[in-house]
Amino acid sequence: MQIENLKPAVGATTKKVRVGRGIGSGIGKTSGKGHKGQNARSGGGVRPGFEGGNIPLIRKLPIRGFNNKNFKKGYACVNVGELECFEPNTVITEELLYETRFVGKRAPYGLKVLGDGTLTKPLIIKANKVTKQAREKIEKVGGKIEEL
Repeated sequence: MQIENLKPAVGATTKKVRVGRGIGSGIGKTSGKGHKGQNARSGGGVRPGFEGGNIPLIRKLPIRGFNNKNFKKGYACVNVGELECFEPNTVITEELLYETRFVGKRAPYGLKVLGDGTLTKPLIIKANKVTKQAREKIEKVGGKIEEL
């Protein structure tokens, strides 16, 4: 295989269609837009979701669920299994996890430790919330939890 022999796969490229170039081209005169009407005009057509003046489907569908975003408590969450990479007896705080890129951004309500994964080293964890499963796994290996 030489560079001069390379070419695109069959069907990968299509020739540009030149509309409005005479009756013999097959796409002449009206350029594939039909006769008159909104879609034949310059700048014509309707926006996505427009149904000709009917109520659009998106407005007919019911709104489901409840969104409590104004009063949501945002925590920076981390799983117990992710803390395995730290040295034994390391004091783990939200600041440490933020600096080591375990949590993306500072959360208004602090750090929450979740119980997914396994832990084999004792760690000292300073968090605002700890789940029951995470607490069991941390205390099982001899770690300590300080709730703030």
